[in-house]
Amino acid sequence: MPAPTIEGPQLRSRPPAAALRPYVSAYAGYRTPAGPRAVHQGVASGHLTFIVCLDGAVEVLANADPSRPPGTFTALVAGLHDGPAEIAAGEPQTGLQLQLTWRGARALLGLPAAELAGDTVDLAAVLGRRVGPLRERLAELPDWSSRFDLLDAVLTRLAADGPGEHGIRPEVGYAWDRLVETGGTLRIDELAREVGWSRRHLAGLFRAETGVAPKAAARLIRFEGALDRLRAPHRPSLAAVAAEAGYVDQAHLSRDFRDLAGTTATEWLAERALR
Repeated sequence: MPAPTIEGPQLRSRPPAAALRPYVSAYAGYRTPAGPRAVHQGVASGHLTFIVCLDGAVEVLANADPSRPPGTFTALVAGLHDGPAEIAAGEPQTGLQLQLTWRGARALLGLPAAELAGDTVDLAAVLGRRVGPLRERLAELPDWSSRFDLLDAVLTRLAADGPGEHGIRPEVGYAWDRLVETGGTLRIDELAREVGWSRRHLAGLFRAETGVAPKAAARLIRFEGALDRLRAPHRPSLAAVAAEAGYVDQAHLSRDFRDLAGTTATEWLAERALR
């Protein structure tokens, strides 16, 4: 996920309005202080990332898809990716980060999530004038609660004016939901049988909508579940997290940290302890 680390005392979060929750899983307001120049690994996730900076900017040094160019953004949206991105860290920054579902790409942005896979793009290139001077309006508000309220209003209007889930094959939606229900542990052969398609046909249409194949989506969903457990105030051991999240063993989880986060679990936890 191409975003600064925002856990810790400088984070404020809230769920979006109920009508938006199929499209946006969470709002977070963050403030990161100045620090030594460093490279932050943007961890792969089962969500798209939507960021609006109130001050500062997100400098993407390398996208998960290396064919996509780097850039510096004051407002951005980044697609699903099954590898880490590299983000510059050290400059102070304040902003809002949203976790968009792949359905939210259709409903709010008006395009399939696959068009953003592995990439980071300027929000204006996607939304144009449809939200007006959103960054300026958010910056003028006095607190996080009022900013979240404005996001509710703007995104609800976008959803009402947009295509909703028109164009999404119901089989693709069913397949993603089953992967979520099983924590990413459902075998893809079994999933294809449930859908009634061949594994190859499912993979092609699933990737064309979301930007990742079912097997990669399952891996992202399982890894996201492991990270959620590690963020808990009284987190279990890495071995217990691996077992609870559906990994074969702790070594299996460690491989996913290397491949999806570009770091080790120990380093990932230590970075958060410093924030």
